[in-house]
Amino acid sequence: MPSRARLNHYPPVQPYREHRLTVGDGHILHIEECGNPKGQPVVVLHGGPGGGCNPTMRRFHDPQRYRIVLFDQRGCGRSTPNASLDHNTTQHLIDDMERIRSFLAIGRWHIFGGSWGSTLGLAYAQQHAAQVMSMVLRGIFLMTKTELQWFYQDGCKRLFPEAFADFERLIPETERGDMIGAYHRRLISADQTLQRQAARSWSAWEGSRLSLLPEPERVARFAADSYALAFARIEAHYFVNCGFLEFDGALLQHADKLAGIPGIIVHGRYDVVTPVRAAYRLHRAWPGSDLRIVADAGHAMSEPSIVHELISATNRVAGLPLAAIYNAPEPGAA
Repeated sequence: MPSRARLNHYPPVQPYREHRLTVGDGHILHIEECGNPKGQPVVVLHGGPGGGCNPTMRRFHDPQRYRIVLFDQRGCGRSTPNASLDHNTTQHLIDDMERIRSFLAIGRWHIFGGSWGSTLGLAYAQQHAAQVMSMVLRGIFLMTKTELQWFYQDGCKRLFPEAFADFERLIPETERGDMIGAYHRRLISADQTLQRQAARSWSAWEGSRLSLLPEPERVARFAADSYALAFARIEAHYFVNCGFLEFDGALLQHADKLAGIPGIIVHGRYDVVTPVRAAYRLHRAWPGSDLRIVADAGHAMSEPSIVHELISATNRVAGLPLAAIYNAPEPGAA
């Protein structure tokens, strides 16, 4: 059997251009462009919602072949106002993407996103299929009540009871029947101390479950006040409203609208944040999609085998006719 070299991140790259784009409702988005200004345009959608971009997200695309567009979604990262929930819904973010595409004079672009970024990418493509060249999605999250119940109520806690006990500790037993609602009330409280306490607890629970193996440094980053408040407030805001989608299961129900868009789905077998069933169901409903289940990974985009599959996918999309990407050999094969 031929050996297969594991692909790793492209070298660090700095933006060649940054923008502050006013999108209305008091929101100003931070946008950056990296790579080749004449390359294939791709928009990178971060997770959360509320997670913001980081420099590693620039490194999944060949900077010689791609014009890499990243932006911090409403209320998070370097976009302002920080942690704002006003005029912050999925439809607002979809409209923001169209504003960015028009502002940058891009006709069609590739979509690259993971976790909540996969949710937003799917919602955008179902409304604007004509503008989407391809999609590479990781850690599929369909924003269903079942998925939310799994991670925040009664599912993941069966695997990690001690960590979930820490997550529950802030909430009185009388409110624990609806953990998302209980946290949401605290995260929108006028009591700033309570807000920050809830934000740290919410963010630490999620940060501790992202990878197959523990990464204490990530948990510390997630729980830091500078990150946690926007992340937790915006997530709870979206989750208590079921992602502001048309109905529960809407993204899967409307998957037929993705027909004709080449798609590569990458999902960790041991993803306990967004279990692999969602990726499998999406693959079955999305005509022509390619599902790559990663045997030794959880949810995080930083896990080595996830990195390999994502970079393999972006290389395939960039280097081959889009109609042929599904049957392309893996880059890096000896």
